[in-house]
Amino acid sequence: MPIKIPNDLPAFEKLQQEGVRLIGENEALRQDIRPMQIALLNLMPEKPKTETQLARLLGATPLQVELTLLTTSTYRPNTVPLSHLQAFYKTWDEVRDRKFDGLIVTGAPVEMLPFEEVKYWRELTEILDWSRTNVHTSFHICWGAQAALYHFHGVPKHILPTKRFGVYTHYVIERRDAQRPPLMRGFDDYFLVPVSRHTEVRAADLPKDAGLEILAVSNAAGLCLLHEPEHRTVYMFNHLEYDTYTLHDEYCRDKATRADVSLPVNYYPDDDPDKPPRNCWRAYAHLLFGNWINEMYQTTPYELERIGTVAQPQAA
Repeated sequence: MPIKIPNDLPAFEKLQQEGVRLIGENEALRQDIRPMQIALLNLMPEKPKTETQLARLLGATPLQVELTLLTTSTYRPNTVPLSHLQAFYKTWDEVRDRKFDGLIVTGAPVEMLPFEEVKYWRELTEILDWSRTNVHTSFHICWGAQAALYHFHGVPKHILPTKRFGVYTHYVIERRDAQRPPLMRGFDDYFLVPVSRHTEVRAADLPKDAGLEILAVSNAAGLCLLHEPEHRTVYMFNHLEYDTYTLHDEYCRDKATRADVSLPVNYYPDDDPDKPPRNCWRAYAHLLFGNWINEMYQTTPYELERIGTVAQPQAA
């Protein structure tokens, strides 16, 4: 089934060229099904790129998805034209009375700041609290995951000596005599993930009684994926959603401003930036988001207004 996004959104044409099934308003109304309502709070500076990356993954599942793009009400980013925000985004104030099956909160280029010094921190904490009653399941990425862990559980972030940057091997945490969690179904024991961070969250800082499950880690890059089943919340500290050239673009951007920029680890063939990188994580990105949406579909109430009013079962 397709994903519903505005026809004139910049991501529309690119995804259409890739063969992602897209749906217009009239066709959506003719289909006698309830689409999964997913909100994307996009805090990234290059918003069209992030819209494309995540819409590509959400549109690859068997379910119809209706995507609502969100921005903050109290802070207007200056890295995207106001016309783009006005045409395609809603502020949180405009949707705070609605219910959603899913919420995705992206990373943001503010990870070196203390959380409380981020200009929209107060509003973000209100959105996070709102998500506990108005959203069935949440998926937080990179700084968005650090921010949510800090707000809900007081987990600190730690500044790294150098930027952790590249494609790192991760492994699934196996539990003897236990089934794999739904989010990890179909994953190889080891898999590759793009990483781009100046900070980290450490396993030793996770509260023992918070119900946080570690799903995937890396010996070199640390924590990757956590799940909080009680609140159906996913914390992903890295970037499976990245395109093939996203790390390359970051490397070129950093190199243009500083001389001490290291090559991304395990990214370019033979560590030669003149050779095109190879995408070795795409399948896992589709698998993770597909698992997330499948679990959402199995456990969310059919009537959106019931979200947050009754406890919902976990997916089998």
